[in-house]
Amino acid sequence: MKLKFGIKEVVAIGVGTALFIVLTTVQAPFMIIPNTALQSRVAVLTFFSAVFGPIVGGAIGIIGHALGDALFYGSVWWSWVFPDGLFGIIVGLFAAKYAIREGGFTGKAIFLFNAVQVAANALAWILLAPVLDILIYAEPANKVFTQGVLAFVGNIVVAGVLGSLLAYAYSKIGAKSSSLSKED
Repeated sequence: MKLKFGIKEVVAIGVGTALFIVLTTVQAPFMIIPNTALQSRVAVLTFFSAVFGPIVGGAIGIIGHALGDALFYGSVWWSWVFPDGLFGIIVGLFAAKYAIREGGFTGKAIFLFNAVQVAANALAWILLAPVLDILIYAEPANKVFTQGVLAFVGNIVVAGVLGSLLAYAYSKIGAKSSSLSKED
């Protein structure tokens, strides 16, 4: 994959991060485990990563999560910031294969998109987040692995439904009419 970073990507980081932060408090909590919820911001991260690639996805995941935590909760939970960054990077690595910008987000591309987001969510939330919780904050293993599994399940649902819908809609109506262009 050829990594590209220009004005469009900078704008995407800004817009994606702003949306991610604003959506930080838009969530439906899982009542059985604390600090775990269905979060609509996951769809934004998935969409921007899939359209603009790993640099944009990683930046939105890390900056958006860190600022969202700081603004709305008063402190940053780094063991959950880095998994969002990892998720954005992994989903973004396959951006060209999804063909969202080219209007080809159908069939195999949708399947690949969802297979990648499930694998990325598993690495981020079942593995990385709990391990970092234990290493950084000395949290109990049974608690953080349970939270990680619930975050994984919630995120694959949100990314699979809302993320897929955003990507499909953009592929059909927005991909060909980008207003960002280089002036002569």
